Amino acid sequence: MPEPLSTDVLIVGGGVAGLWLNARLRRQGFATVLVEKAALGGGQSVKSQGIIHGGTKYALSGALTGASEAIADMPRRWREALAGTGELDLSGVRLLSDAHYLWSPGTLAGNLTSFFASKAVRSRVGQVKGDELPPALQHPQFKGKVYRLSELVLDVPSLIARLGELAGGSLLAAEQVEPLHEDGELVGLRIDGREVRAQRIVFSAGGGTAELLAALGLQQPAMQRRPLHMVMVKAPTLKPLYAHCLGGGSKPRITVTSHPTADGEWVWYLGGDLAEADGVARAEAGQIAAAKKELAELVPWIDLSAARWATLRVDRAEPAQSSLARPDNAFLAEQGRLLVGWPTKLALSPDFADRVLAALERDGISPGNHPQLPQLPRPPVTGPFWEGLL
Repeated sequence: MPEPLSTDVLIVGGGVAGLWLNARLRRQGFATVLVEKAALGGGQSVKSQGIIHGGTKYALSGALTGASEAIADMPRRWREALAGTGELDLSGVRLLSDAHYLWSPGTLAGNLTSFFASKAVRSRVGQVKGDELPPALQHPQFKGKVYRLSELVLDVPSLIARLGELAGGSLLAAEQVEPLHEDGELVGLRIDGREVRAQRIVFSAGGGTAELLAALGLQQPAMQRRPLHMVMVKAPTLKPLYAHCLGGGSKPRITVTSHPTADGEWVWYLGGDLAEADGVARAEAGQIAAAKKELAELVPWIDLSAARWATLRVDRAEPAQSSLARPDNAFLAEQGRLLVGWPTKLALSPDFADRVLAALERDGISPGNHPQLPQLPRPPVTGPFWEGLL
């Protein structure tokens, strides 16, 4: 029988949100154990496009919404962490691009100009031309307009690896997670038969949280899944592009991020409206055909005759909202010692950690005295999202 453990905060779920929270808690002197059933970052985190955005794309409807104000400070906080001067030391994490771009095809350039003239947006964006354009758009046939956003794009696998390093010996690979009750109160979890007691238990397991709650007999907080059907294309002719291409609606027509592979080529990862409802309804072949048609219209000068294509289905797990709307902030619910949350997007992981730390402070939870952890079985770190697909 493995020896029982005690800790201040027991976290279940080793995606970026759980790992970020774990690193913040450890930096403030808390003892932690983070439990992961599969690979660190292997769920939603590694399938994210890595954009740390400040909400400008949410303002495409013409006004800055609650979402864009809530998320507006995230790029600054992530930049400071990447520089090694922020709330975590993420120096060494690979930055793919220090800007994300908004790009309008020639047909839509007019409505963009008036949108960007609005004072609320002007401070966050600037138009680029000529050799300032992203490499993939530097072509005589390109007739649109491009605006640079003060957002950034991260190499998510290197982020996950760094957050794993910051976890030290606090990570625990597990297959079975069960509740540990005493006098009717949740006091910890039984992990592969090992009792782990904690002052607070945090569920940050993304799509796995619903199953964890069901094991505790809890219906709340309810979870929703918003599916995506992403497209990957790899070709020797691709150059880096990090941009939302605007359509007529309030969502980007297509969102492109570019990811370097071991053989020196680039993978373009395509989301945006392409990956939403219509894309979810399409089978892989139909979704690839739709993506080929979009790129042929938008970047006809790129030769994709030798390209390899694949798709990836991703479920965004979030607190349930009416009409499957997109939540505006990180979310946290509390019940006794249990805290349950979703960051709702990669960029909001620091906001999720803030909410947990605020709950601990309000409840007077401070670092306790716990024996040093023994050497624990450590979960592996996930590989890139395209591994085995392209």
